[in-house]
Amino acid sequence: MIADRRHFVSMLLAGLSSPAVAQTRSMKGAAMSPVTAYAFSFAGLQGDSIKLADYAGKPIMVVNTASLCGYTPQYSGLEQLFTRFHGRGLQLIGVPSNDFGGQEPGGAAEISETANTEYGVTFPLTAKADVVGPNAHPFYKWAATERPRETPKWNFHKYLVGRDGHIAAAFASAVEPTDARVIDAISRELGG
Repeated sequence: MIADRRHFVSMLLAGLSSPAVAQTRSMKGAAMSPVTAYAFSFAGLQGDSIKLADYAGKPIMVVNTASLCGYTPQYSGLEQLFTRFHGRGLQLIGVPSNDFGGQEPGGAAEISETANTEYGVTFPLTAKADVVGPNAHPFYKWAATERPRETPKWNFHKYLVGRDGHIAAAFASAVEPTDARVIDAISRELGG
């Protein structure tokens, strides 16, 4: 029995010193490019694709939205941000989600009616997606690793992705899109 353990340990040590394991170790130690927001894309509300890589080098605000929420009027403030800063490079993306209170029960037509018709939204909207839990969209899983204490707790949580592709700021649902903190963070990312 002791001989079997010694044989197992010696085989294990021999395997760990193999060239393949050594190469894997050196690759782990090498400077690897961290994942950024630009690695992700969303299905668009109208069936198109919204690729964050298309906005590389520009700030992007990603907001989980809902049509039947007390914060739904924030669509107006988000549109104001988009109108004010889009020409300078800001991209804004709304992500309809039914995760909180079942407040986005409808399909694409109902979401578009609320956002586009009722609130005049012109920024892109994604197809309905989960933003929390095991089925969360990959962007939201990544964002949770970037900002684990600042994950969405309700509708209209705002992530500001910086020019470098990492989360530059996060704002809770109650923070209005036109709040000075949001404006300042966007201005910093736009360079003034």
